[in-house]
Amino acid sequence: MEALPWVFSSGWASGINSYAVVLLLGLAGRFLGVEDVPHALTRTDVLVAAGVLFLLDTVADKIPYVDSVWDAVHTAIRPTIGAILGVLIAGDASTPEQAFLAVTGGTSALVSHLVKAGLRAVVNTSPEPASNIVVSTAEDVTVAGVVSISLLNPWLAAGIAGVLLLVGLVVVLLLLGRVRRYRRERRERRARAAAGAPPAGGP
Repeated sequence: MEALPWVFSSGWASGINSYAVVLLLGLAGRFLGVEDVPHALTRTDVLVAAGVLFLLDTVADKIPYVDSVWDAVHTAIRPTIGAILGVLIAGDASTPEQAFLAVTGGTSALVSHLVKAGLRAVVNTSPEPASNIVVSTAEDVTVAGVVSISLLNPWLAAGIAGVLLLVGLVVVLLLLGRVRRYRRERRERRARAAAGAPPAGGP
């Protein structure tokens, strides 16, 4: 189906910043004349709402621990928006195709959201806010880039989104493993200290 790569890349981007996706697609359809953008996204009320929520997301996403709470709240919201975008992009397609694209958009959004949330949980182990700001800004730029490419070359955008999704999964799994080992070693050191035992490697 021609809409499949666009739905997949839009879903992936929605899992990271769904409001930015709606806003970028709506602006492209409203002011750049991109005819394939669903008309519902170009409405003034949708653009205003997406703009306000995007600003809130931008601020919350750069504050340590607040970003994790924000992600938890959006566990259902981002996949839902990804699924809705799938239906809208499907347009007049048959009901089975609409259902398939909705599942594709929702699933890709859910997986990318979980990757994002997992990465942020690891980043929040660092006490300084700079890491959050850098990671959040990189996410915003990447989402804008993938959405922009999807308007010109959906298959290329889908390929990029797929690679980023796989890389994100691998990175999160590796980082979570390191965090678990660090916490286990810290608990062991505290247990030895409480028992009056010398630290590992000591005399």
